[in-house]
Amino acid sequence: MSAWLPTAPCTPQLCAPRSDGLRRGPFAASARLLAGVAAVFLGILLVPLVALFDAGLRDRLTRGWTRTVIRLFGLRIRVEGAGPDLSSGAPGGVLVVANHISWLDILLIATLYPGRVLAKSDIRRWPVLGAVAELGGTLFVERERLRALPGTVRDIQGALRAGSRVIVFPEGSTWCGRDQGRFTNAVFQAALDAGADVRPVRIGYRPLGPAAFVGDDPLAVSLWRTVVAGGLTAEIEVLPLIPAGSHPDRRSLARAAQGAVVDAAHTAVASDSANRPASSVHQCANSIPAPASSERTVA
Repeated sequence: MSAWLPTAPCTPQLCAPRSDGLRRGPFAASARLLAGVAAVFLGILLVPLVALFDAGLRDRLTRGWTRTVIRLFGLRIRVEGAGPDLSSGAPGGVLVVANHISWLDILLIATLYPGRVLAKSDIRRWPVLGAVAELGGTLFVERERLRALPGTVRDIQGALRAGSRVIVFPEGSTWCGRDQGRFTNAVFQAALDAGADVRPVRIGYRPLGPAAFVGDDPLAVSLWRTVVAGGLTAEIEVLPLIPAGSHPDRRSLARAAQGAVVDAAHTAVASDSANRPASSVHQCANSIPAPASSERTVA
């Protein structure tokens, strides 16, 4: 990995204890896993057909599909602060930014805001899924090539100018949910250049541990941990829109968006800690060294 890339101290052993919360039996968990994976692949197969529909119908179908997939994996969905998906009147699209905890985050965002996701370029080379991602309008970033970043910013700017929603996880890496990384500034330059509004979103899971996809955690292990855990709730909190032109530069815009998400996350964590025994809440703090840095990211 390049030294400039964001990293997190979170590890599966520290942040995702298998004993956290209720547990399903192996047969119920297997049924959940098979149903969720089947729904994912059905959605992938239908992407070429859905791409032919108008934007409004595509959005409705995407919202319904992502809600179904999340629920089949055994999670309830809790939405806070959702209102009309309206911009402040600025031309172009909206940049949706959120903290990053799990592979579930993309699906969770899409239950409210389907759009063009910024993803690492490796996905483009994946069999089948790479082609589907391109067909779905995914924007790709070469994370280990700093020189490629201006081109990525131009791509995001172009998508926003064209009226698209662009979904980005500016932390650049997954975190455990109890701690968060700094929002990188570059994507916010695209919003400034395009005159686009920014929609901050806070993502959370209760309990936090089973959904966290961090460090060297294999996807298969994370999937199984998710379906085995009972009583999981995926939370998405829609925060106030940051209108275009309300901040003079990308740094202040990034700080405003991160501040909104961090404040909402601290409120949620305080509520979670007050209502759960201490032994059921995992800890992950920057002061604890980790042998492996998190590389699970789409931004």
